[in-house]
Amino acid sequence: MKQIVITALISLFATLSLSAQVYHPGEQLDYRVAYKAKLVPNTEMATVTVQTTLDTLDGKSVYRVMGLGKIMPEYRWFYNLEDRYDILVDTLSKRTQRFESNIREGDYTFRSHYRYDWDSLKVHTWAQSRQRTLRTKTLELTERSMDPVSLYFNLRSIDASTLKEGKEYNLEMVLEDTIKVLKYRLLGREECRVPQKGKFRTIKLACTLGTSEGFSFTDGSEFFIWITDDKNKFPVMLESPIIVGSIRAYISDFKGLKYPLDCKVK
Repeated sequence: MKQIVITALISLFATLSLSAQVYHPGEQLDYRVAYKAKLVPNTEMATVTVQTTLDTLDGKSVYRVMGLGKIMPEYRWFYNLEDRYDILVDTLSKRTQRFESNIREGDYTFRSHYRYDWDSLKVHTWAQSRQRTLRTKTLELTERSMDPVSLYFNLRSIDASTLKEGKEYNLEMVLEDTIKVLKYRLLGREECRVPQKGKFRTIKLACTLGTSEGFSFTDGSEFFIWITDDKNKFPVMLESPIIVGSIRAYISDFKGLKYPLDCKVK
């Protein structure tokens, strides 16, 4: 369970629809990651930041999105973790052009780089870890294939009115050097209480990640996400049950939102 919530938060899914509002330069979202069990109080152990700026690539305007997850200083003696993700997204097509990850988790390190070729629907990847030599691979894409951070952002263009409650939906995610299948389903709307931030009106979804389409929501890998029920549609909470207790990621700060925050319950 080394990185499930941090990775899941940065690696979330999306619908196929794309909206210009999901990439908003100047926006920054900060999260806290905590462990909680029946006899253990809520213990914050890590942070996640996702921020968007404008940049250029080969003379063209792109969005640069950075996702950073790291263990808080007081816990680094026990387990050190620092994951960084950088992507460049074309501002017109909203398609990812480049993706890089640099992962350090204890003694494990992993770096990867994707170069997307949308004309031929291929992605060229290279990946290297301390335990394995450099490997390269070219993967076939579909129109719905995305990298983890792009999936996270495109989730925010979701139109809940198009989803049938309880119905499963599938998406594809390029993760490391494989294509993984993400399944999700709408559970409905509910008020979500976020530590130190109060209540939000949200859309609640259940999701699970696998390497094939043959798994179900009953295999124990299901986690849950709450998204603000307004135009911003950013995740305020993610919860992943584990053998004992659960790990949660929840919003701790936000700035530069494009729209007013209309979902806060007063």
